[in-house]
Amino acid sequence: MNAAPDKIGHVPATAATALESDFPQIEISQIAEQESWRKEINRPIYHIHKWWATRLGSVFRGITLGALSQPGTDTWEQFYKTHDLAGKVVLDPFMGSGTTLGEAVKLGAKAVGCDINPVSTFLVRQAFTPVSEAELRAAFKRLERDVAPEIRRYYQTRDPQTGELIQVLYYFWVKTVTTPEGEVIPLLSRYVFSQDAYPKKKPRAQIVCPDCWGVQEDRYDATDLRCQHCGNQFNPQKGPAAGQYVTAESGQRYRIKELLPKDGSPPSHRMYAMMALRADGSKVYLPVRDEDLALYEEAQVRLSREALPLPEASVRPGHNTDQARGYNYTHWRDFFNARQLLCLGLLLREILTIDDLAVQEQMLCLFSSTLEFNNLFCSFKGEGTGAVRHMFSNHILKPERTPLENSVWGTEKSSGTFSTLFESRLLRAKRYLDEPFEIAFEYDQDGNRKGSRKTVASHSIRARRVETWDELDTADHGLLILNGDSSRLPVPAGSVDAVVTDPPYFDFVHYSELSDFFFAWLSPVLRHRYPWMAREDSSDQGEVQHKDPRVFARQLAAVFTESCRVLKDDGVLAFSFHHSRAEGWAAIYEAISEAGLAVVAAHPVHAELRGASPKTAAKDPISLDAILVCRKKAFALHRSSAIQDVRQSVDALSSRLQAAGLRISAGDRFVIGAAQTLIARAADDLGFDEIKEHLETIRLGVRATAREVESGVVDVHLATV
Repeated sequence: MNAAPDKIGHVPATAATALESDFPQIEISQIAEQESWRKEINRPIYHIHKWWATRLGSVFRGITLGALSQPGTDTWEQFYKTHDLAGKVVLDPFMGSGTTLGEAVKLGAKAVGCDINPVSTFLVRQAFTPVSEAELRAAFKRLERDVAPEIRRYYQTRDPQTGELIQVLYYFWVKTVTTPEGEVIPLLSRYVFSQDAYPKKKPRAQIVCPDCWGVQEDRYDATDLRCQHCGNQFNPQKGPAAGQYVTAESGQRYRIKELLPKDGSPPSHRMYAMMALRADGSKVYLPVRDEDLALYEEAQVRLSREALPLPEASVRPGHNTDQARGYNYTHWRDFFNARQLLCLGLLLREILTIDDLAVQEQMLCLFSSTLEFNNLFCSFKGEGTGAVRHMFSNHILKPERTPLENSVWGTEKSSGTFSTLFESRLLRAKRYLDEPFEIAFEYDQDGNRKGSRKTVASHSIRARRVETWDELDTADHGLLILNGDSSRLPVPAGSVDAVVTDPPYFDFVHYSELSDFFFAWLSPVLRHRYPWMAREDSSDQGEVQHKDPRVFARQLAAVFTESCRVLKDDGVLAFSFHHSRAEGWAAIYEAISEAGLAVVAAHPVHAELRGASPKTAAKDPISLDAILVCRKKAFALHRSSAIQDVRQSVDALSSRLQAAGLRISAGDRFVIGAAQTLIARAADDLGFDEIKEHLETIRLGVRATAREVESGVVDVHLATV
C-alpha cells in the first residue's frame, strides 16, 4: 500500500477530544497490518506470555493519543512525536495483555488496568516490571548450571553413525486405541509425519513404516513405498485413522471414541520417531529404539519418587474444555506425559529457590509461557517454519492425535523452549521497556513505500507501579494494575480522562477456561503471595462472557456503567469491536445505552492478520475493527438518521480503505455499517430486538451488494436497504 493520508474531519461543536472527529484510519491501518505480521517482535511487551485476542499496539497508541488530545488535533501528525501527558489518566477495565496500559504510559499518561482473570493480572505485572537484563541473565545462568543438565539428560539419544549421545529436539508420538480383539491401532491418518511447510518446492519428507516402525525419507506425496528396513509395501498416504473412525487390519471400522479407555484414563500413546541435533549442527530423523524407551521409563520412575510442584487441579466443564474432557483429560496434569511433568517440575522447583522475588516472578512468567509449547496438545508444523504448533492454535482444547514432545530446556535450534523463549520473549520485552519503538514506513521520492524501520517515539517505560488509587493520584506518572470485577472499581467518580479497552466477544473465546491451564501451575506457588491467586480456578462470577447476547449485554453494561461513573464529563470511552452477526452488535448497543453512554464516532481500522484463527474458517473473514467512541449521553451530540446515512457511510469508508490497498470483505462492510448504525440510533433507546432488526437489514444489504459487485451487476454503491 502507498501512503494515502487522512484529513481531519469536521469537528462537532460538542466534541471534547480529537478522537470524536479525527482518526487516521488509513495510515494506522497500514502500520497495524505491518505490526500484525510479527506482533511478538513489534510489540514484545504484550507477548511476554500467552493471552488471547491481543490487539495491535499501533492502533491503541492512535486511540489513546486521540482520546487525550484537544479537538482539531492532527493525530497522525502527532503519532511519532514524544509526548508527556503527565496527570492524564487512562483506564482499561478489560486489561488482558496490557496493550492500553503500555500505550498510555508510553505517552506519559498514568494508567489503571483491571482484569478479573488472575493470569492476566500476573502477566501484566511481569511485563511492566523493570528488571535489568544483567539480573535476568545471572538467574538464567544459575538455572542453566543447576537444573538444565538434569533436564537435558532426558532429551538425548545415541547417534547411530558415531555412537555418541546427541540432543533430541522433538519426539514424535501418536495416540493409540485397542479394539475388542486386542489390536492396537495408531491414530495416524497418513504415515508421512514430517514434511516441509512448502512441500511442492521441497518435496523431501519423513515417513514411518506401519509394520516395523522404521523411518525413511521419500517424497511427501509418495503413494507406493517399499520399506528399506523390512521390505513392507505400503501407501504412505493412507493410515488407519480417517475422521472419527479407525480401521482394523481385518477391515472392521470402529468409532474412535468408542475405543477410549473404559477406566477414564486418557488415551495411550506410542513414541515412534525423533528429530535430533548432531554435533555439527545438522538435524537427523531417527526411529525410537530400546535405549530411548528405557530413558523414558527412567523418567517415569523418577517422577513417581520426586516431590515436585505439579498441578493437581481438575479440568472443569466448558465450551473450550469439553472436547478434551471427552477424551478423558480430566486433570491438567493429564495434558503432559511423564517426562514433561518431571522436567517441568524440576525446573519450577529450582526457580522457586531464587531469593529475589522480582527476578523469581520473571522466571515464573517465562516458565508458564513455556508450558504452551510443552504438552501433549502440541503438534508438528513442519520443516521450514516454527516447528511447534502450540496448544491454543484451535482456541479450543482439541486433543492432538499425533503430539509433538518438545525439549523443555531446549537448544539453539529449538523452538518454544525455556532457553529460547528467555531470549525471544522475556529479554525482548525487557528491552522494549528501555527503548519502546514504533514501526514507520519509508518512501521513495515518488511516494511509494520502500520498506519499514523502527523509530523511538517514547521515553523509556519507567512508570512506577503503585498499589492504590491514592498513590497514583499523587504521582505525575504511575501504573495501577488491579485484579477484580471492573463493575466495582476502587477509583473515585469523575477521575479518569479516557477509558480505552477491548471487551470480550459474547460467543468467542472463554478466556478463563483456557487460562486455567496456566493457573493450575501458577496458583499453588503464588496463592500465599497474592489473594487473587488463591482460588480454585481462574474463573469468577463477574466474568463478562456468555453465549446468550442478552446476558452478555447485561454483564458488559455493568462494567460500562462503572466506567461511565469514573469517567470525566468531557472524557470518552473508546473500544474496538467486530462481529459477524447482528445480535453481537445489538448486545453492544444495549450495553452502551444501559450504561448512560452514546456512540458519537466510529473509525474502521485494520484488526489483525486476515488468516489468523479462528477467522480462517469463516466464509467472510473480518479484518477490520470498529473503534467505537462513546460520550456520556448528556454531553453527546445526537445526530438524526437522515443526516447519518448508514448506506453512504459504508460506501465511502469502504472505497477509501480499498483505495489505500486494504482488502474489504462483505464482513468488513458489515462492521462499518453496524458501527454507523449504532451512531444513527444512539438517541433512540431501542430495545434489543428493535436494534437487531435494523442491524440485520444492514447485514443482508451489504452482503447482497458485495455479491452483486463481484458479479458486475452493480457498482460499489450500496443497494437500497
